[in-house]
Amino acid sequence: MIHYKKVSNMLTTGEVARLLSVHPGTVRWWSRRQKIKAYRIGPRGDRRFQRDEVAAFFLERAVQRYLGN
Repeated sequence: MIHYKKVSNMLTTGEVARLLSVHPGTVRWWSRRQKIKAYRIGPRGDRRFQRDEVAAFFLERAVQRYLGN
């Protein structure tokens, strides 16, 4: 099993929440609603997110807010 810290492009739920200035529960909610892709790792099924996918999600949200959609 690969430990997530060895994969530098993966972020935890808390790290994503801090980057996007939202509550970790919001990140989990987005993940459940498939708005942002989460990868389940380890025996507990912890969520991890790829940095580039989080960046794309952030940009998409920013554009939607700017355009008022």
